[in-house]
Amino acid sequence: MGLRRKSRELALQFLFSFDVQSRLDAPAEEIAAAFSRFSEHFISSNAALPYAQVLVEGVCHHYQDLDKRIAAHSHRWRVERMSVVDRTILRIAAYELSWAEDAPAQVVINEALEIAKRYSIDDSAPFINGILDGMHGARQRQR
Repeated sequence: MGLRRKSRELALQFLFSFDVQSRLDAPAEEIAAAFSRFSEHFISSNAALPYAQVLVEGVCHHYQDLDKRIAAHSHRWRVERMSVVDRTILRIAAYELSWAEDAPAQVVINEALEIAKRYSIDDSAPFINGILDGMHGARQRQR
């Protein structure tokens, strides 16, 4: 497993717990402190922690905007009705598509699909793929 994949999975685990607790809008200091406590349990993945932290902080800072972008491409599905795992995977990928300039879009989408296959149900990967492809296509048309 690549380092970025491990970072994305760590971010998924942290953000999942924060979403379930309705804490995505917590102050940045609180998020950083919680991530620091969380990261103490992943010593074997120290190299993956910096990018995971970038993802966590970025998603928490932009989650409302990310949810609007996701909603714009998820026909007949409200973001709050999506499973927490799928919603979190989508937020991470949407953040990377929108703000991570060093992450190629196709890699971001493929990674999101692989993570969905591992952590979610069988129908999630096509669902996530449709939304992310729509987001990427819309971004390409804006350029």
